[in-house]
Amino acid sequence: MEMFTINNVWMMISIFLVFIMHLGFGSLEAGLTRSKNTINILFKNVMIVSIGLLTYTLLGFNLMYPGAEFAGDIFGFAGFGISLPENGLTPEYSEGYTYWTDFLFQAMFAATAATIVSGAVAERIKLNAFLIFSVIYVGLVYPITGMWKWGGGFLDELGFYDFAGSTLVHSVGGWAALIAVILLGPRIGKYNGGSKAIEGHNIPLAFIGVFLLWFGWFGFNGGSVLSADAGSVSLVLVTTCLAAAAGAMSAFFTSYALFKSYDITMVLNGILAGLVGITAGADLMSVTDAIWIGLIAGVLIVLAVMALDKLKLDDPVGAIAVHLVCGIWGTLAVGLFGDKAGLGQLGHQVIGILAIGAFCVTTSFIILFTLKKTIGIRVSEKEEVEGLDLYEHGMSAYPDFRMNEH
Repeated sequence: MEMFTINNVWMMISIFLVFIMHLGFGSLEAGLTRSKNTINILFKNVMIVSIGLLTYTLLGFNLMYPGAEFAGDIFGFAGFGISLPENGLTPEYSEGYTYWTDFLFQAMFAATAATIVSGAVAERIKLNAFLIFSVIYVGLVYPITGMWKWGGGFLDELGFYDFAGSTLVHSVGGWAALIAVILLGPRIGKYNGGSKAIEGHNIPLAFIGVFLLWFGWFGFNGGSVLSADAGSVSLVLVTTCLAAAAGAMSAFFTSYALFKSYDITMVLNGILAGLVGITAGADLMSVTDAIWIGLIAGVLIVLAVMALDKLKLDDPVGAIAVHLVCGIWGTLAVGLFGDKAGLGQLGHQVIGILAIGAFCVTTSFIILFTLKKTIGIRVSEKEEVEGLDLYEHGMSAYPDFRMNEH
């Protein structure tokens, strides 16, 4: 019973750390966008957490973990709401945690998918359209894809592996972000006569956001061990940290080689690239494996940002490059590095990426296209130029220091 309590306490600490990641996302997104849209960014991040917790309570948890009778299936549902099973507070439920700890840890992951989309569509999406999308995507799409692996569904039966969510969290958000950016179009002035850099208004805030995310990742990956096992948790924390550091270094060298500048935003996204990359296999990797995964992720982030720019896909914070591209890379890395490396495992990883990608692209397109044709998803030109804070919220984040950003 003493070990059960220790395991449960570590899981609760991990809940707090993952919760802090939402503060990191909000800070990063606000810092990398213009001051006239700060309130809008922060409002979306507040609502995403609230929507995520409530929809996960209503149906998401029981969609994602419907029970053993749905093993190998693509869909299962244990009913609306959550209720404590008879053994929910004892080691008979799980050796690592109580039912309530299990629920809350998983609920903290749920909102992340919509948070990823928030950054990619910043500065031009209608607030009501984004909130409707978030309810449907977080409430239905995320838990269904999560069930395919973590809930014992068909990808779990196949042998697909994703320890903490390179695909099941990050790519799920990344695919939706890609579709949203395509349907929305770029911000005004972004691609007039070439690609124009639209600088964020507060890089120190973005810096704080990234380090809050790195800090929170100790719970995101460390908590995914689902116990306080000393060896497993400490290994995961080391591989997570080293991949982040390697991502920062390779993004720095790659961006300097290409642009001859010390670009702090590329280095910050390099950290996140390494973190996303290691997340699928953090428990399987050696020190060397983790560093290689981070190094490759850091190169990919720079190349992906450039490629998206060439395609005129305007992503203000680099969310697609970080979460989709590096999420795919991290999932493939399970078949290339570490304890499960091999052609067979690589094949399982490819199938998982394609299945989840196809489902997320299809569902996010249906949701967003329907919204586009009904209530619309993009604000007017005047609203975008003058800022969403004024038109959507009637206030400014910096009332004493208003800037003329056009």
